[in-house]
Amino acid sequence: MILRTLAALHARCLLAEHRLSNRHAGGDRRAGDRGQTTAEYALVIVGAAAVALLLLAWATGSGKIATLLDKVVDTVANMVN
Repeated sequence: MILRTLAALHARCLLAEHRLSNRHAGGDRRAGDRGQTTAEYALVIVGAAAVALLLLAWATGSGKIATLLDKVVDTVANMVN
């Protein structure tokens, strides 16, 4: 499901990039397309945030973050001593 969503978001980004390159190359500028690119970028940001939240939820639930922070604090403490 996540892979399918990311693929769809990637396809939308490629389409948006194509539209932007056509506009800069002298392509037509239809009024209805102006806000669509902004909406597509917003969807990509929402998708990235969803993936980050899923990763954070996994890492928090598995205790990986606590272990990582413990190792960082121990390493810094050993460097100071």
